Amino acid sequence: MPEITTSLPLLVVCGLLGYLLGSVPFGIVITRALGLGDLRAIGSGNIGATNVLRTGHKGAALATLLLDAGKGAIAVLIARAAIGEDAAQIAGGMAFLGHLFPVWLGFKGGKGVATFLGTILALAWPIGLAACATWAVTAAVTRISSAAALVAAATSGLWCFVFSRGDLLFLSFGLMLLVYIRHWPNIQRIKAGTEPKIGQKTAG
Repeated sequence: MPEITTSLPLLVVCGLLGYLLGSVPFGIVITRALGLGDLRAIGSGNIGATNVLRTGHKGAALATLLLDAGKGAIAVLIARAAIGEDAAQIAGGMAFLGHLFPVWLGFKGGKGVATFLGTILALAWPIGLAACATWAVTAAVTRISSAAALVAAATSGLWCFVFSRGDLLFLSFGLMLLVYIRHWPNIQRIKAGTEPKIGQKTAG
């Protein structure tokens, strides 16, 4: 963690605003706006870009990916500019939690991959780029989005060491742990060889 220089009440406000931003379910908003139906009744029922892609609308999936990543990044950048690095980490972490457990959807949200990458990119762009590259390479090799997410999350701590950002280790580990918890069913399907490939419309 960075040195805590901001007052607790201000950090709490920062965290709350970050959480509310992260809670915006862009996948559901976009699919409804385009008349694609209720995303929670499509494919895996997840609200993220991978499931939006199962509607067959690549533009909607891309928009969801960018907006889900953007809400983590925006939370970090605003908090950093307005307050400081300690507030940036709190806001980013809470935006990630907001995506996973959104108040607007009864705390049943997504798996957080895009928001994870957007948050890390804004906190430290070299680490973020390394994590994105790790995701892309793993996805290209396995054609399994969840596997790519798991590898990218698992190696984020390594990239913190490589780029000498020890202050991000605690947050990175926490985000990684949550990614793995949210992907537990995917992990079981990967082990069983039944996890869908990228672009499949079947449930997963």
